Amino acid sequence: MSLINKVPVYLVNGFLESGKTTFIQETLSDPYFSDGGKTLLIACEEGEEEYDLHILESYDTELVQVEEKAAFTPEFLEECKKKYKPTQVMIEYNGMWGMQLFREMQLPRGWFPAQGITLVDAGTFDLYMQNMKSLFMDMVQDSDLVIFNRCQEGTKAASYKRNIRAVNPRAQVEFEKEGGELFEYEDELPFDLNAEIVDIGDIDYGIWYVDAMDHPEHYDGKTIRFKARVMKPRGITPGYFVPGRRAMTCCADDTVFLGFLCRSQNVDKLKNGQWLTVTAKVSVQKREEYSGEEGPVLYTKALKSAPAPEEELVYF
Repeated sequence: MSLINKVPVYLVNGFLESGKTTFIQETLSDPYFSDGGKTLLIACEEGEEEYDLHILESYDTELVQVEEKAAFTPEFLEECKKKYKPTQVMIEYNGMWGMQLFREMQLPRGWFPAQGITLVDAGTFDLYMQNMKSLFMDMVQDSDLVIFNRCQEGTKAASYKRNIRAVNPRAQVEFEKEGGELFEYEDELPFDLNAEIVDIGDIDYGIWYVDAMDHPEHYDGKTIRFKARVMKPRGITPGYFVPGRRAMTCCADDTVFLGFLCRSQNVDKLKNGQWLTVTAKVSVQKREEYSGEEGPVLYTKALKSAPAPEEELVYF
């Protein structure tokens, strides 16, 4: 019985001129990545930055260009496998093709998605969010790592990170300057964590949610107060509900409910969809509801009926 060689596939995506080619060449030059094996590099678009053939040759990398979306097929990948016999594959994906094509792609036997990386030019991020938000958010939804490059003074790093983490909470988000140095920034919060009761304003719910997911230890033992909608998911542990808000990810028709597990003696009296002002103490716990990881669990001190906020959708 023959063994099937496992071939990791690294998908590098981003819009045109987002720095994908530079990132890939730097990665290929890293001895921890190359490790002496053959790399197949599939480039699905051609930007202004061209690959240095000397670098590719030095690190035993075979470059294959794909000029049209229709040519990126399972049959094409199978031919690449037979012809080049790579030990690892990097795909410079075309951000305009949409991620569904890759999600549904049947990879050759033995090939498996190892990591998804999205490159973002911080200087053009706002423009893309205004004009192609749906396409960009679809791009980062499956990414393990999102890198904002070309950051400079005035880059709204904290806001950008919250936008990404709202769509993909597990994504690692990094910020770099023009030359690749780490871009440092202050993640200021619009509420007082040292207050006796931490009041979360209606417009700040999204900021609080992402920060609590990233740094639950900041809220352990704190009493917080916020406005939220009741959700009682089917199968939830008796005595618990989820107060939260809906956030727009790509468009008004594409929203996600953001909330935390909450313990209350009055769960049976609550109705799905009703608005409440929740005052609760936070306890950080490992729970199955958080995929076995630590997350904030709320213990109610007070629940009070409340009107819906002026803007029901959460933004970042």
